[in-house]
Amino acid sequence: MGYTPRKSPALSLWYLPVTDRLHALFGNPEDAKLMSSHASADRMKDDGMLRHPSDGQQWKDFDKAYPEFGKEPRNVWLMLSTNRMNPFGELSSSHSTWPVVLTVYNLPSHLCQRHRYFMLTMLISGPKQLGNGIDVFLELLMEEMQELFDIG
Repeated sequence: MGYTPRKSPALSLWYLPVTDRLHALFGNPEDAKLMSSHASADRMKDDGMLRHPSDGQQWKDFDKAYPEFGKEPRNVWLMLSTNRMNPFGELSSSHSTWPVVLTVYNLPSHLCQRHRYFMLTMLISGPKQLGNGIDVFLELLMEEMQELFDIG
């Protein structure tokens, strides 16, 4: 039996652990100070305006469900986002790439969306769209998040 090349590439995953990058954020004194700015008394206003993700209802609901987590301002708040992209710029391509990014919401609102604080955690690449199958790939990230949550 000889080697038979595949007609289409297999799905592949590149995983970049989050823990070391969080250590680096807290290891830098300037960033460490910024990482608790979402909880500062001068930032907290209860006037119904959304100035920071911590003003949103989901954040408040999480604080109610896990009151101990919200009491420690150094606990890390993250948003996960992903979207299919085609790095080759062809709409009809059979290639699919899914970057999975974490955004740090502990930071002041003007820094939350800066590239410096984005964390590319996964890059899923393959011949087709993932659809509901993405949850299998996200399992690695969810396990790391659970470990970090249990440490806190």
